[in-house]
Amino acid sequence: MKYVLMFVETEEFARQLEAMSELEQRNAYEAVSRWFAENADKITHHTHLAPVHTATTVRLGQEEPVVTDGPFVEGKEVVSGFAEVEVADLDEALKLARSWPACPVVEIRPVS
Repeated sequence: MKYVLMFVETEEFARQLEAMSELEQRNAYEAVSRWFAENADKITHHTHLAPVHTATTVRLGQEEPVVTDGPFVEGKEVVSGFAEVEVADLDEALKLARSWPACPVVEIRPVS
């Protein structure tokens, strides 16, 4: 079964990462690289998204679509990346999410 794990960064997490020393940041990024390597047999695709300020949103449902700079919603949490995984079931997807070493929120959705 395919799921998408969306890695959600919070403002607090971003501040903590920014406050880390260069060595601490390197260790944090290496932990993420290890997670991807350890789970490579389940990951079918993954990517890191550009910062939220680079987003463009198109709002439909009006006479003319409205295009604005910025994310869909202004919030304290933003999706910073995702991984598509192929696993046996939701329990296995949850196991992967629980082992994620970075952003403090992981949203899991089945791919339909």
